[in-house]
Amino acid sequence: MADKLKLEVITPYGEVINEEVDEVYTTGAEGDFGVFPGHCAFMTAIRIGSLSYKKDGQMHYLFVNKGYCEVLNDRVLVLVGSAERIEEIDVERAKAAMARAEERIRRAQAGETDIDLARAQAALERATIRIQLATKLIPR
Repeated sequence: MADKLKLEVITPYGEVINEEVDEVYTTGAEGDFGVFPGHCAFMTAIRIGSLSYKKDGQMHYLFVNKGYCEVLNDRVLVLVGSAERIEEIDVERAKAAMARAEERIRRAQAGETDIDLARAQAALERATIRIQLATKLIPR
């Protein structure tokens, strides 16, 4: 049995992570899950949320957008729409995105028909999670 996992996080814009790690945790469609070396194989959808992994005793965190995850006994392949290391998250930009999404939601709920409510709600969810990850996990 392997003592490490090969973690690959890939977006349409390129590879974000390609490392040997000790364990991986993320937000699956059916709930959060963790993977250790030797895990049974499965595939699941990924929700907007976080992905964390432990390497050499240290935890690392990423924001991930929707996508898919394939787990094999010694490999975790994550294909998502976007992914950012928490150090790369621009909190002010995320706060501005949150404000815009909240305004679009308010307008949609007030009856404006030219606003895509589901899209605005997804934008709000992405901004909220980015802010939570960056402000809780990075000393500012």
